[in-house]
Amino acid sequence: MEPDLFTAAAEERQEKDPGSSPLAVRMRPRSLDEVVGQQHLLKPGAPLRILVGEGAGGTAHTRAARSGGGPAGPASVLLWGPPGTGKTTLAYVVSQATQKRFVELSAITAGVKEVRAVIEGARRAAGGYGKETVLFLDEIHRFSKAQQDSLLPAVENRWVTLIAATTENPYFSVISPLLSRSLLLTLEPLTDDDVRGLLRRAVAAERGLGGAVTLPEESEEHLLRIAGGDARRALTALEAAAGAALAQGEAEVSLPTLEAAVDRAAVAYDRDGDQHYDVASALIKSVRGSDVDAALHYLARMIEAGEDPRFIARRLMISASEDIGLADSSALQTAVAAAQAVAMIGFPEAALTLAHATVALALAPKSNAVTKAIGAAMDDVRAGKAGPVPAHLRDGHYKGAEKLGHAQGYVYPHDIPGAIAAQQYAPDALAGRRYYEPTRYGAEARYAEVVERVRERLAGGGQDGPGRGDERD
Repeated sequence: MEPDLFTAAAEERQEKDPGSSPLAVRMRPRSLDEVVGQQHLLKPGAPLRILVGEGAGGTAHTRAARSGGGPAGPASVLLWGPPGTGKTTLAYVVSQATQKRFVELSAITAGVKEVRAVIEGARRAAGGYGKETVLFLDEIHRFSKAQQDSLLPAVENRWVTLIAATTENPYFSVISPLLSRSLLLTLEPLTDDDVRGLLRRAVAAERGLGGAVTLPEESEEHLLRIAGGDARRALTALEAAAGAALAQGEAEVSLPTLEAAVDRAAVAYDRDGDQHYDVASALIKSVRGSDVDAALHYLARMIEAGEDPRFIARRLMISASEDIGLADSSALQTAVAAAQAVAMIGFPEAALTLAHATVALALAPKSNAVTKAIGAAMDDVRAGKAGPVPAHLRDGHYKGAEKLGHAQGYVYPHDIPGAIAAQQYAPDALAGRRYYEPTRYGAEARYAEVVERVRERLAGGGQDGPGRGDERD
């Protein structure tokens, strides 16, 4: 952000009284080397390092590129990632490290007028005293198409170097011309180790808590669960808990103090141990048993413990086929849609999607007929009950197949009224073997009636008259 009297005064106050700023602000990295996580974006020669002009060696062209000039100057970038992964932090580091003019806008409050003012100021700065401008635009997905269009001339002509941040998929929320003129950098969710290191740094650092309190392991683990990969959330909770501890004259942030400060109970759940599998098993068994309330309880435990939402979604997809099957074919569609949505939005909103799918699956009619059918078929194959494919079903498209008798005698079902031809499909050793035994639950009741008619027709009985067809849908 461009310096002014008020900004300078605020910065001076923060230096004299660090406690006047939130802990998350005080712990913002001051260089790319202090950034937690995102190492795939911070390698030597990566776009962000070029943007801040790191490194002084190399040829004249290399140095010019690092400083923003020359034929290979830094491109505009789009930072895409979930909340708390460091998008604003990276922009802040750029503002501190670069020698360029830095302007920050938020798409929540800014409009075309503000964007045009920044662009005009950038052109004046470049033409008047050769100063380049970096524009950080937060939450660019909130800009309309027309507002995003207003950025194009400046980005295309490099009047500004744009750093835009978004939590939504830019392929849906950012216009194609702007995407094509920018580098898309995807930020990954922070790992527990990333957040743990940040918490320990905040406890010890002078600009953080300065060692005023200690953080026991159980409290640290609870903070990691609360954070869910969000560094800002972790530091905010730590600051609240540390303040509560100091107010009570305590030298450590105990678990009860932490729970009281953040109003969130610790969930006994080890994502790498038995609890991980026990709670996941209880969720699926509750869905199978149609106890929607118990299913929601176990889902909530997994969410609060910071379980990977993709893991939960995968378990629900399996349950849709294993426990519901053809009793309600839409259950699998619901579960797959939930998994796709979860992959796109992440927590906290993903909790709604997972709850949607859990309730739908728990209340759906249940059938394991499909599960039993494929299990029985696989048992027979493993037992060696296979045999050659009947000659009339074999491939007859190659030269010589007719001499071998392949595809001879095959009846094309679409030439038969009802599209079911009385012929053998299974190998001789399994002729007449039945695997699928449908239940009478939900939509599968209809399949139960259909399968009996079809099997009778395949065996040569119950032929429909011409044009009647078979009543299947």
